[in-house]
Amino acid sequence: MAELIRVDQPVGLPERLPVVALRDLVFFPYVVLPILVGRQRSLAALEEARQQFDDLVLLVAQKDPSVDDPDASDLFRVGTVARVVQMSKLPDGTSRVVLEGLGRARVERLTATSEALRATVMPLAREVETGEHENDPEVERLAGSVRHLYREYARIHERVPDELSETLTSEGDRVRFAHLVAGHVIVPSLEKQELLESQELAGTLELLRELLSRELEMLRIEHKLDRRLQMRLGGDDFMDLSDRAAPPNKDEPEEWGELEEQIRKSELPSTVRDRAEKELTRLRKLNPVAPEAAVIRNHLDWLVTLPWSSRSVDNLDVSHAADVLEAEHFGLGEVKDRILDHVAVLSLVREMRGPILCLVGPPGVGKTSLGRSIANALGREFVRVSLGGIRDEAEIRGHRRTYVGALPGRVVQGIRRGGTRNPVFLLDEVDKLARDFHGDPGAALLEVLDPEQNRTFTDHYLEVEFDLSDVLFIATANTLQDIPEPLRDRMEIIRLPGYLLTEKRQIATRYLWPRQLEGHGLDPSGVVLAPEAVSEIIERYTREAGVRELERRFSRIARKLARAHADDDAPTRPAVRREDLRELLGPPPYHPPDRDRDGDRVGIANGLAWTATGGEILDVEVAVVPGAGHLRLTGTLGDVMKESAQAAVTYARSRSIMLGLDVDFHERIDMHIHLPEGATPKDGPSAGITIAAALISALTERPTRSDVALTGEITLRGRVLGVGGVKEKAVAALRNGVRTVVLPAANVSDLELLPTEVTDNVRFEVVRTMDEVLDAVLTPGTAPPVQQLGTANSVDASVPHP
Repeated sequence: MAELIRVDQPVGLPERLPVVALRDLVFFPYVVLPILVGRQRSLAALEEARQQFDDLVLLVAQKDPSVDDPDASDLFRVGTVARVVQMSKLPDGTSRVVLEGLGRARVERLTATSEALRATVMPLAREVETGEHENDPEVERLAGSVRHLYREYARIHERVPDELSETLTSEGDRVRFAHLVAGHVIVPSLEKQELLESQELAGTLELLRELLSRELEMLRIEHKLDRRLQMRLGGDDFMDLSDRAAPPNKDEPEEWGELEEQIRKSELPSTVRDRAEKELTRLRKLNPVAPEAAVIRNHLDWLVTLPWSSRSVDNLDVSHAADVLEAEHFGLGEVKDRILDHVAVLSLVREMRGPILCLVGPPGVGKTSLGRSIANALGREFVRVSLGGIRDEAEIRGHRRTYVGALPGRVVQGIRRGGTRNPVFLLDEVDKLARDFHGDPGAALLEVLDPEQNRTFTDHYLEVEFDLSDVLFIATANTLQDIPEPLRDRMEIIRLPGYLLTEKRQIATRYLWPRQLEGHGLDPSGVVLAPEAVSEIIERYTREAGVRELERRFSRIARKLARAHADDDAPTRPAVRREDLRELLGPPPYHPPDRDRDGDRVGIANGLAWTATGGEILDVEVAVVPGAGHLRLTGTLGDVMKESAQAAVTYARSRSIMLGLDVDFHERIDMHIHLPEGATPKDGPSAGITIAAALISALTERPTRSDVALTGEITLRGRVLGVGGVKEKAVAALRNGVRTVVLPAANVSDLELLPTEVTDNVRFEVVRTMDEVLDAVLTPGTAPPVQQLGTANSVDASVPHP
């Protein structure tokens, strides 16, 4: 084992050491310094150092700090051997490590394992470390010069510890003196690396003397320029920036008087006015260029510009609100009724705590634009704040003024932007809030949305209460699952299931197509979109619950028409017909469903699924092959759906005699259950009866009806339990040409909430057991009939089931 030479004590050095690569940092011997380590290889190297190498590690600087995963070519060849003094893990996954530099070493060979970098090292020693420098007059002269320059450098430079200059001496240990000075001089890393690699002590001290002289000259020039600038700004009563309690300036800035006038004219609550006047008094005692003056000035600006008493007058005419909502949005009857109820109550009581509505639905159904329409109907200002990706609760409640660049939270910022204390405030994408060590922004929203608390909402930046009870808060989300339960409890949930075909036609004709014509500079009377073309685009060029993709298709057509108008040689189109769509939009990506013509459907069943983008048809396929009783599940299924498949298999085995199967049939076959679109994750219990129906169809070789879709959870005894998302699933069934839906009896009450178009065109078979499901979905076949335990209840969706 080699020996690392130090004047104070020798250190045994292994031939190989783990390596920690440093960005923008060159570590010197004798320096004790804490650093933050976050890269996995570096953390692994530190663990190896503590467990196998007596806390010894080699610290080597990177040539390029931007390289995230450096190899041998990215590192310098000379580094510092250091001892790990203390190591603690932080909440964000990084570690804070205190290291003590012991001596220099050269990397002979660098190898990269799967976890950490390791280096074969050789200790380096200057002549000072071997005693060859003693009584060298050149070294003595340079050491004294460096000590004098460093004292002056530490006095002027704010980031260098001044007390270090008192402990350094040019007498005694010259190498320790050189290393400590080099470690505390703030110069680029390349220059520090040159100091570390220097072999002669005289050369190292000469380089230090040149660097200190250069840095001192630059600091003196900067200091002189700063003083000149401050004297120009401060006049005869110039003060240094650190002076915080200077007497009032004779030439008080005009801005101070303007702030006093704003405070006097603003209709501030008494507590806020007292706070503002106190802050203004403090401001007048400060120099205008002092850092704290800017902080107080910004704080006062927020206090006097917030709408503490300004409010817009509500338009409480119910018929006017109904006309505005109908003019700007088609359909969405439940949401419109809720808003009209609110307007009616306001017209009677004149004051009511603002409700918190949460519009939940797939993308593109108009949740955000509906908030703007509500503001127009009430005659209020509209404020929108996007919450997607917010992970810091300070984004909601603001930063305290002690932080550099502090600002109020997004709620207070939105109120100021709206200019009134009673706007319609849209909290967009509330289900996209993140949560990590910075805090929980969802919890910070509780005070904002709780009617019992938001009268005294306190932003950390303002430090005074602001009344939010007059604000009409509207939240939007794609799903409820990602909204914290306490936050969901404070909101009234209104679901938007997606648009039907007839609704999409109306929206396209009334809103989307005219908007695109206007946006592309086309004359609405000069270009007509044929109704059959609209239907073709909806059915064969889009497949969505909302109308966002539909508008994009219209935009593409409008661009083609605008180009034709701009090109004199191109023929103009007075009308866009169905046969023109292939030229304008290309071949259609979707084909209309035609489930009545499907061929052999043994082992296939149509399921209904709920997704964040609306309801969907989810096919289930089952194949039965000779085998040894194995069950295989594919299609990226979640745990709950896998359990549903296992329950379906157990149910089929328990009903084997009734199904005309051998009791031990499962021992001679393998069953493969697959849900197509395998790359899309799928989970939930509502596919249980669909899997069971497809499995029994495959076992008994009885085809399933192609125009029937199923949803419901299955138990081991064959009972059918209720599910969620019935409205979205029913709309998806109609959109995909399904005319019969098998529905659990527990969901009968959901039928009353379905649109008339759905109930008029879709028949619902209400079931309680799997036997009733099989009777509804299986077609008569040659296989032995299933023994019936009950009869499926055919109901008219417009009549509640008893």
